[in-house]
This record gives sequence, C-alpha cells and structure tokens, in this order.
Amino acid sequence: MKLITKKIALKLSKNTGDANVDMPYLKLFSPVGAATWLISEYDEETGNLFGLCDLGMGFPELGSVSLHELESITLPMGLTIERDIFFEPSKTLAGYAIAAKEAGYINTSGGE
Repeated sequence: MKLITKKIALKLSKNTGDANVDMPYLKLFSPVGAATWLISEYDEETGNLFGLCDLGMGFPELGSVSLHELESITLPMGLTIERDIFFEPSKTLAGYAIAAKEAGYINTSGGE
C-alpha cells in the first residue's frame, strides 16, 4: 500500500505548520502493534513527516519521522506499516496531542 497519496500530499501542503490550526490528514499504523502516527506536515523533497507519533509505549509526542524509514519497515508475517484509508480528522493536531497526552495513546475513534 502506498503510504501517502497525491491527494493527501496536497492537503498536507496546505497546512501552515501550526498544530493549533493544522489537521492531520494522514494516519499511519502498525497492523501488529500499537504504533500510530497522525501526520500534519510532509516535506516531499526530504521525505520527512511531522505529526503526533505514538510507538505504543504510553508516551505520544509531537515529532518528525522519515517516510522512507516507515516504508522500509518489515513487520512479522511480512506485514508493513499501513495507511488508514478511512481516517478523516475530527480535530486539529494539537487537539489530538492534548487528548493523547491525557490518555497515554492516540485515539481516533468516534466519540472523542
């Protein structure tokens, strides 16, 4: 699966770099663990992403991650990092970050 589509890249390019305003239009996750990334910025030249990163250890934080590194990860049973094709953000990146800090993990399910 392609982790970032042209449509998503276009949405991310319109974000301002302000977590209080920007929506995370890309959700990536590990299908065999609790790792989740909500991405609000993408630098096409470097492949760097910025957003809310949660490796499933109870400490979600804002930070950068390399798209190329995520694409190169091979998980058990030959699985790879995947894009949530159904994800539609309901709050800003800062909104998700505040909720994740309180809960200890990223929650994108309904009823937030």
